[in-house]
Amino acid sequence: MDLSYGPEYESFREEVRSFITEHGDRAPRGQGQRAEATLNWQKLLIEKGFAARTIPKQYGGYGAEPDILRSRIIAEEFARGKISGGLGGQGISMLVPTLLEMGTEEQKATFVAPTLRGDMIWCQGYSEPGAGSDLASLSTSAVLDGDEWVVNGQKIWTSTAHLADWIFCLVRTEPEAPKHQGISFLLFKMDSPGIEVRPLADMTGVANFNEVFFTDVRVPKDQIVGARGQGWMVANSILGNERDSLGNPDITLTRLNSLIDLMKSETIFGERLIDSPVYRDRLMQIQGRVMALRCNDLRVLSARLNNSDARLARMITKLQGTELRHDLEALAIDVMGENGLAYDDNPYLKDHGSWQSQYMFFLGLIIGGGTSQIQKNIISERGLGLPKEPKFEKGQLSAPK
Repeated sequence: MDLSYGPEYESFREEVRSFITEHGDRAPRGQGQRAEATLNWQKLLIEKGFAARTIPKQYGGYGAEPDILRSRIIAEEFARGKISGGLGGQGISMLVPTLLEMGTEEQKATFVAPTLRGDMIWCQGYSEPGAGSDLASLSTSAVLDGDEWVVNGQKIWTSTAHLADWIFCLVRTEPEAPKHQGISFLLFKMDSPGIEVRPLADMTGVANFNEVFFTDVRVPKDQIVGARGQGWMVANSILGNERDSLGNPDITLTRLNSLIDLMKSETIFGERLIDSPVYRDRLMQIQGRVMALRCNDLRVLSARLNNSDARLARMITKLQGTELRHDLEALAIDVMGENGLAYDDNPYLKDHGSWQSQYMFFLGLIIGGGTSQIQKNIISERGLGLPKEPKFEKGQLSAPK
């Protein structure tokens, strides 16, 4: 069986490798989203077609035709080189594809290009203290007052809100409508009067997310995506893109390659961990799961090209991707032995503590962005046709017969 991509694609692979050899030393390594090196790298990747590859040039992308194999080759080679494949995050990974699909021409022209360049950082205003898994129960309100919406309420678990320039936010504009039909999708600046951001430290010890309070925040009327009261439809587009990004198979492949290097350097009783049958078996299980995740990613890419439904495949990406990353980081911690317990300023800390922090971070992501339990329910009911979970009325002790 010949599994090679053929001369055309192997030539493209050499082009990617040459770029990495020539420019790889310019890739950011641990710098923040606003660092000059990060922004310059993103600009170079877009210019060469290795980021924002299929986004039209008029909106700041490279403008190439979709090609699954070229996308796969780019991901493989950047993972092999263990260098950044460019910026991601909520703006690029989630909002941009949604605006390209559902935004107005003015919204595309205003927001897409600066978001791709990293000049505009976004956060997502979805979850609330009383609306997490049941997101449609949200109560943050927006009332139209002349040419402005007046927003009041609270959001929680708002990642990067302390860094963001803008927020895309779900608000209730039709309080009398059924809960899924009374929601709208607004875009507004995070420095608007009436917004308060309070950091929340997660289990890594870092304030990666926040709670955000809105008090009479005024938003221009035209900063709505989609029709009034149809924000749930926009939200579902965003959620699909979020599931892709939370279990990103390309980043997972990069981490796998770093894990393999770690196992080649770590020893126990003079034996490399990569040569230990027990650890090698665990590594091979991880490798198999990474391969399966990447095959599922091809299914998602193919569905996009053919305009077919990939919602269940994206849920698999989120479900399997986050659990896989947690297990991968756990293996790295075990490989390091007692040094795997090091944290913060411990002198024996390796790789700046990335294995420990990512282990804890992905334990949280198994819950965040849609819990694994909910993902499994949806996949089983909608994908496998299994019976739906019994519904209980308030105060009811058993399922209806």
